[in-house]
Amino acid sequence: MSHTMAWLLLVLSGLLDVAWALATKKADGYANWGWTALSLVLLGASVFTLGKALSALPLGMAYVVWTGIGAVGSVLVGTLVFQEVLDFQRMAFIAIVVVGIIGLNLSTP
Repeated sequence: MSHTMAWLLLVLSGLLDVAWALATKKADGYANWGWTALSLVLLGASVFTLGKALSALPLGMAYVVWTGIGAVGSVLVGTLVFQEVLDFQRMAFIAIVVVGIIGLNLSTP
């Protein structure tokens, strides 16, 4: 697998992780079976694409990018869909996460 394809799969996996978090929230403690089923499918797809990306990318760097996309994306979805608070302090900590991800990528051989 090419390096570019691995990166595309990694980003897709991170976005699927965000979709999984949204579906899990909508599943309402797994009381809503439709959202629960979608949540499980999205989780499987996210882990599967992460596994494919790991065939060509370093584990530590890929995992940090995956969790970073999931974390930052979930905060943004929470703000947009569920009107969760996104104040200056939370944005500053999100920026720290993003800077950490970029730093790790720049320092990975």
